[in-house]
Amino acid sequence: MSVVVLGASVSPFVRKVRTLLSEKGVAYELDPVNPFTPPDGWRSVSPLGKIPALRDGERTLADSSVICAYLERRFPSPALYPSEPYEYARALWFEEFMDGGVVPVIGPKVFMPLVLAPLFSGKPVEAAAEASAQQTVETDLAKFWEYLEREIGEREYFVGSKLSIADIAIACPHVNLRHAGVAPERKRFPRLRAFVDRMLGRPSLKALVDEETPAFGKRAERIRD
Repeated sequence: MSVVVLGASVSPFVRKVRTLLSEKGVAYELDPVNPFTPPDGWRSVSPLGKIPALRDGERTLADSSVICAYLERRFPSPALYPSEPYEYARALWFEEFMDGGVVPVIGPKVFMPLVLAPLFSGKPVEAAAEASAQQTVETDLAKFWEYLEREIGEREYFVGSKLSIADIAIACPHVNLRHAGVAPERKRFPRLRAFVDRMLGRPSLKALVDEETPAFGKRAERIRD
């Protein structure tokens, strides 16, 4: 198999690449690299030491946004980047909004204390960690969600009239939130919540949610409408 994605499946950045490949119908192999205990020579593949990386034959690339842009050129159909210039730029903006703005909050302040820390330690979530994560949801995440709620409006997709990298980039971190038992409140963010529900129900993403849930999704039942 030519295309290999290197990284841990629960990473929203790895998930973004895997979802894009699935939407394009491209077969690939997942090489489960743990960024905390990477294999020898990992920096030669990913100079920043991060996941994912991609191997396509003898070629390697790092960074999910770079990888997705490459895959769009490598496998152009169906197109997942808009062709109209402004819509193209908007799609890139939403990807950066999530990757550079939202995920750095979700990861250390919600997903790590509520999912990874208890998984690694074998101990339940401490009350202080639960309260701190909830505070992050009610302040930082609420601001992000307010923006996304306005931007989705009455549309099915965030940019244009069909699925794009913007929608994939927005949906993938919400899988990590789902694992943590968190989702946009339906009453307060109805359009965003409907979008997230639609995206997580797509075969490309649902397969990954189902794959990850046994290990990481034990809090999903806590999600409130």
